[in-house]
Amino acid sequence: MANAASGMAINDDCKLKFLELKAKRAYRFIIFKIDEKQKQVVVEKLGEPNLTYDDFIASLPTNECRYTIYDFDFVTEENCQKSKIIFIAWSPDTSRVRSKMLYASSKDGFKRELDGIQVELQATDPTEMSLDVIRGRAN
Repeated sequence: MANAASGMAINDDCKLKFLELKAKRAYRFIIFKIDEKQKQVVVEKLGEPNLTYDDFIASLPTNECRYTIYDFDFVTEENCQKSKIIFIAWSPDTSRVRSKMLYASSKDGFKRELDGIQVELQATDPTEMSLDVIRGRAN
């Protein structure tokens, strides 16, 4: 079990599921949460490969922080099919201050454990991670 900078451990399942997404494209997205009782980052939800970006957004809690990985498929201006693995730190304005601080202090350590992230976003409301924003960052 790895350890993030805040002293927050990272459950081995987090890395395992990330590798399955990266190598096998087994999931469209993964949502991670910090389990404060266990003092570790754990997998909260796995999105099946056929789910859409709207399904992903709907899976996020409106007033709690989360770390997310999204496997974004897109077509470039040159008409090439591409895919990028996007890390989103979801920290809504309505979440508890303690929670925001905990997620912010653990983020870099957690991200280091997930080798292969290509784009990173920080979002405090859904407009900051709209499909247009994702598309713009992925190109």
